[in-house]
Amino acid sequence: MGAAEAERGDDVLTVTIRLKLGPGGCEEDIDRLAALLAFLGGDPRPVPPSARGPGLHLRIDPRARAVYRDRTEIVLTRREYDLLLCLAQNPRQVFTRRQLLDQVWGQPYTSPRSVDVHIRRLRAKIGTDVPVVTTLRGVGYRLGADCAVEIVEDPVWVWPNG
Repeated sequence: MGAAEAERGDDVLTVTIRLKLGPGGCEEDIDRLAALLAFLGGDPRPVPPSARGPGLHLRIDPRARAVYRDRTEIVLTRREYDLLLCLAQNPRQVFTRRQLLDQVWGQPYTSPRSVDVHIRRLRAKIGTDVPVVTTLRGVGYRLGADCAVEIVEDPVWVWPNG
């Protein structure tokens, strides 16, 4: 986020915030700002899709165990949800099948190919236009680089307009 300025006049506080928009995006900053404005009773201006940057945008609501792509809920099984949440909580980490079995399934006794099946189903449900999970041959899986996933922890959050 950029610089912030504030002016106080009579009963009104005016705050100006400058955000740098461009490649690499700051979607998370924009979403948090919109949520803050909504919480404070402000009227956030619409965020144009071009300002959000390219790629897939997912929201995970752990309290509801729900996943949304744009404004549409994606119905996932328990394992698919847990798998996506695990990858989203560790976006740059590469997991082997065994590590995913330990963390998501809770035990390593299931066949490692079960991870492959769940990854394939997760990809199919979320969409194949942008890879949500990247396969690193001979190593394992990680969250896709072009997939922006936000884990929404606070009970009050809004969808940005756009």
